[in-house]
Amino acid sequence: MNLDSTYDVVIVGAGPAGCNFARMIDPNRYRVLLLDASSMRQKVCAGLLSPDAQQLLSRYDISLPKDIFVDPQLSSVRVIDLDYPCIRHYRRSYRNVDRSAFDTYLLGLVPADVTIAGARCHSIERRGNEFSLQLHHADGQREEIFARYIVGADGASSVVRSMLFPDRNIQKYVSIQQWFAADTIDPYYSCVFDHATSESCSWIFFKGGQLVFGGAFAPRGCRAAFEEQKRKLVERGIIPAHILEHPLKTEACRVSRPHWNEGIFCGKDGTYLIGEAAGFISPSSFEGISYALASGEALAKAFNRGKTPSSILRAYRQKTTLLGLKVKGKCLKRPFMYVPFLRKLILKTGLGSTKKIN
Repeated sequence: MNLDSTYDVVIVGAGPAGCNFARMIDPNRYRVLLLDASSMRQKVCAGLLSPDAQQLLSRYDISLPKDIFVDPQLSSVRVIDLDYPCIRHYRRSYRNVDRSAFDTYLLGLVPADVTIAGARCHSIERRGNEFSLQLHHADGQREEIFARYIVGADGASSVVRSMLFPDRNIQKYVSIQQWFAADTIDPYYSCVFDHATSESCSWIFFKGGQLVFGGAFAPRGCRAAFEEQKRKLVERGIIPAHILEHPLKTEACRVSRPHWNEGIFCGKDGTYLIGEAAGFISPSSFEGISYALASGEALAKAFNRGKTPSSILRAYRQKTTLLGLKVKGKCLKRPFMYVPFLRKLILKTGLGSTKKIN
């Protein structure tokens, strides 16, 4: 498609953060371009809607169609600690969705006034009071466009954040996930801990008749650590060996982990970050959809009321104060999940867990 040469706002990324922002910004005040690179980039995600995400969608009066949901629906989390051999079940209510279908549905809610382009932002450069963006379209075409404002909604590997704010680092893991044919279906999400291979967590869940195993690992040696966890899961009898022998597909991407006093960055000088690109993601569970929706809403409201880049940023920071505090709360929770001896104490008491009745 042939784009105009200049827009008021260019949104880089059409996931939940970018789509919610595009859906809520006032099209009468701004000419908006939304860049959707979903066909050109891989996103590893469990596709589980947390209670917070469900509540936000309900508040927006967004009712998801039934073909977005996949079996099984989940009402329990199974915690598997490979360091302190223990399994506990905790009651949680997640909605199991086809993540690609979910994103496509949200994209369909973006008003017709917003231009949507299937393109990836390759580079960004500030030129006076505007920005130059070099785009690569899905058909191979390259194009340069200009914008007054840039909104980075492009996740952990954000081009916007890395190119315009290279000093604003955030810790990252490599998320690796494989899909397998399954001969059984268990109606729960498993959270796996193994300090020997990862200081983070892994997960097992079923989706549409397939078993999915994935995890977040330190970048160095991530694939070896992933394979070692698979070996341990087979050794402990958690997953049968024959299931893990032939993966149907393998996915990988980066995932962010904000810390108590660093990682969250809302933007500066006409550039704004939302969702995981801003560091709005749970550092304990890596749940990001609710943070993406909420931060996209906050920035749209800031744009609709603001008149200058600084006033927009000031309003956005104010509107995401509670979201930032929520991230800090998850930072406080993280040691009880990831420090082995603290996790052992919690699991040993069985506090908050439920008994599985066979």
